[in-house]
Amino acid sequence: MFSSFRHAMTWVHTWFGLVLGFVLMVVFFFGSLSVFDREIDRWAIPETRFEPQVMPSFDGVLRPIFEQIAPEEDELEAARARVGGPLEPELPLMSWSAYTTHRDPVLSMYAEFAVKNNPKDPDDHVHGHVTIDPRSGRRLSDDWLKIGSDFFYPMHISLHIKWLDLGYWLVGLAALIMLAALVSGVVMHKKMFREFFTFRPEKNRQRSTLDLHNLTGVVALPFHFMFPLTGLIIFAGIYFPVSETTLKPLAEKHEEIKAGASGLPHDPAGVEAPLASVDAMVAEAKRRWAARDMPGEVGLLELHHVGDRNGYVSIHRAGSDRVALVGQAVHFEAATGRVIREEPPPSAVSGVAEFLTGLHLQHFEHWPLRWLYVFGGLSGCVCIATGLLFFVGKRKHKHAAQGLRGARVVDALAITSITGMVVATLAILVANRVLPIELEQRGAWEQRIFWLTWLFAFVHAALRSAPVQRAQLAPAWREQCYAIAGLAPAAVALNWITTGDHLGRTVARGYWPVAGLDLALLGAAAVALLAARRLRRREASEIEERPAEPETPAVEVAHV
Repeated sequence: MFSSFRHAMTWVHTWFGLVLGFVLMVVFFFGSLSVFDREIDRWAIPETRFEPQVMPSFDGVLRPIFEQIAPEEDELEAARARVGGPLEPELPLMSWSAYTTHRDPVLSMYAEFAVKNNPKDPDDHVHGHVTIDPRSGRRLSDDWLKIGSDFFYPMHISLHIKWLDLGYWLVGLAALIMLAALVSGVVMHKKMFREFFTFRPEKNRQRSTLDLHNLTGVVALPFHFMFPLTGLIIFAGIYFPVSETTLKPLAEKHEEIKAGASGLPHDPAGVEAPLASVDAMVAEAKRRWAARDMPGEVGLLELHHVGDRNGYVSIHRAGSDRVALVGQAVHFEAATGRVIREEPPPSAVSGVAEFLTGLHLQHFEHWPLRWLYVFGGLSGCVCIATGLLFFVGKRKHKHAAQGLRGARVVDALAITSITGMVVATLAILVANRVLPIELEQRGAWEQRIFWLTWLFAFVHAALRSAPVQRAQLAPAWREQCYAIAGLAPAAVALNWITTGDHLGRTVARGYWPVAGLDLALLGAAAVALLAARRLRRREASEIEERPAEPETPAVEVAHV
């Protein structure tokens, strides 16, 4: 079928990359934004624009709030559907937890409630959630959408497709294809070191596009390989849920044995018991961390079997001073405050798993490394985008001569997944600043505006891609670049008008979560405006004279 192994890898690289390149574009772009998801949250929710706080007092601040948390109504509806009827009048409380990071000014609090009358799943449960200002304990509105952590980040890992976890599977398949594309790309390019330094913008468009594709693929190759691999490792439990299906009885027995060995009760005793001072437990956990030469603050606080004699409290250290995602938990008996267990140093296998997980989720405080992640993610976007452009450029003359529509379809999808995606992202930021604060389900409306804008970008790209049938550039590229150049400064201006936080003020205060996003938006607008002007000149030149099809080496003809 193929004349050589290298040509076979060229075919794999081209067609695998094309089929899922659009998904990978979304994953890389929103993964890049998710590096600063908490900072985007602060921009989107002005009342959270204060400095990050440590975990507040449980006894004085958190406990009264925990006692008021009720199950989410949408989860109750889903539970009624699973049960096939009404639920118990009062669902038993199972656990409480509170979570924060070094970048979170607010505190997220969760409660878990048991659904006892589900005959198919005795472990069924629902959740309640609130977000508070840890300085005062004031509960924040549920209608504010955390655009970074509750919209951009889920888009990165699941595309917001919840049915049968299909989004996770699509992203996992795209990650697997990315690894195949990287391996096949390495096989294709024998002179990789030279391509690390090769970019010839003065050459014909196809040649310079391919150079940029190769350059961005090679310069961030370790990053591009590491992220799909670690993502697959992190979500392996979704792709191979043997502990929840085939091996569920064995997994449950393992949990029971593990609980017995660690001294942490697996099941409640069914006997009520009081709760000792959690603040005293926190103080003891901090003392033990300091004794191990790793002083720190609490990142995660968990109370299991609340109000039961078998209840225990788990206090996890905020391990933001290292790459590995570790918590050095200390577990206490809830009724007495006695230390039950202090987590030992991880084994070699656990240490590798914690490092790979932390490498992907990047909870560390190393800001230059965070920006390196953004650079790697955006270079991946450029690599994928130039691959799609090269594919269309190599085929549009041939398809135009034969009356085929393949190049036009791919070009429209490329516009939608590149400029259209950015337009939709800016639209949700603009909507965040213009929608009335008192609007019911405000966050849901912001999401609707995002999806409708993206759908409009697709329709616009499809309607304006007719010139591709004549082997010319689609004007939708230029027009959507102009939309980006208009929407990005509009978001910055609206932030100033609605909050008073203009760049002069935020930069002077050193409040970079808001200033940084405003500067990034202005930078994106400048790049988009420059691109639009260049595209306009290119359209004019194509009208005057149709360019000859560029010559490209045989192996590169099929290259994405």
